[in-house]
Amino acid sequence: MLKFIKGNLENIDGVAIYPMISLLIFFVFFVVLFWWVFTATKEHISEVSSIPLNEDTIHDNEPSL
Repeated sequence: MLKFIKGNLENIDGVAIYPMISLLIFFVFFVVLFWWVFTATKEHISEVSSIPLNEDTIHDNEPSL
């Protein structure tokens, strides 16, 4: 299976750029995520973390009484 894929990929010009682009996208995504986590305010984090505990939210899957 791997020989079949490798054989087809060897015939494509410039195929070596795709792994570098995917690595760059992966790296940029996690750098941005890391930056967002460390710049988020404590108020926002506490508000978002308490969402599952709020009883005033309406659940669509539960039948209303």
